[in-house]
Amino acid sequence: MVRQAVRDVRTAPPPPPADPPADLALTELRRLVDDLTTTTHQLGELMLEVAPAYLSDTEAADVLAPLCDQIGETLDNGLAARRYALSGDRRALSGTVL
Repeated sequence: MVRQAVRDVRTAPPPPPADPPADLALTELRRLVDDLTTTTHQLGELMLEVAPAYLSDTEAADVLAPLCDQIGETLDNGLAARRYALSGDRRALSGTVL
């Protein structure tokens, strides 16, 4: 039950801005970023199934390299998605996916 509650909090979309922007392109871009982070979180959960959280990034890289190669994802993006699934913090994706 606790695990599900943590998952719900971490995967909940961020609240909408108080004043929606007048620029429709900006609104659409924000929606696309939200969709990308949701998909990346799901990828991170997959990475965690293969390389559990107790492994360091270095140890996880050895395990995840073949998987990332098979699915056509870079190892850096796979590790970033794994960190994002662990933390729920979008900053884990900075410089890689986002």
